[in-house]
Amino acid sequence: MRKLVSAFGLLTIMAVALVSCNQGSGTSSTPASEEGTPSETAMTDIKVAYVLTDSLIAKYEFFKEKSEEITEKGRKFESDLSSRARGFEQEVANFEQTAGSMTQNQARARQEDLMKKERNLMTFRDNLMQELSADESKLYSDVYDQIQEYLSAYAEENGFEMILSYTRGGAMWYANKALDITDVVIEGLNKKYAASKTAAK
Repeated sequence: MRKLVSAFGLLTIMAVALVSCNQGSGTSSTPASEEGTPSETAMTDIKVAYVLTDSLIAKYEFFKEKSEEITEKGRKFESDLSSRARGFEQEVANFEQTAGSMTQNQARARQEDLMKKERNLMTFRDNLMQELSADESKLYSDVYDQIQEYLSAYAEENGFEMILSYTRGGAMWYANKALDITDVVIEGLNKKYAASKTAAK
């Protein structure tokens, strides 16, 4: 979630600066050019909306489905790792029971073999964790790209200059509920995702 939040951070900061300019200007009049026409868009004419980022992501069907796939993959990895760990522990226990009947060279060789297996087990565990982490990073990257693409098109179609991210503890402390388009965006994203799944069949 943090990656998507930070991705929207620049827009949030721009919006805060925009509000500050409005409050400090003391007037809503539009500067005129020499020809008597507005030289710039009036601050009050800028159309802004926001989305609740956490809700948007949590209710996005693509994110929910892919998250569950990663979770299931993690369960399988955990089961495989636990099975290997139990096997290794059994080998260690067997060695401890039979070490007294081995020659010094046999015991040393067996110890080295067990140490190698332990290192391999740790490497296997680390590789599994890295793979899951990479899957999660890719998921958030994909979600960010899809949301950004959708919001860009949505903003253009509906005349928004800015669509901001509203997150608890973020830079934006208050926003009028009337500017909240989260539910509309969630509905649109899920319809688009459903259509893409149907087309892929």
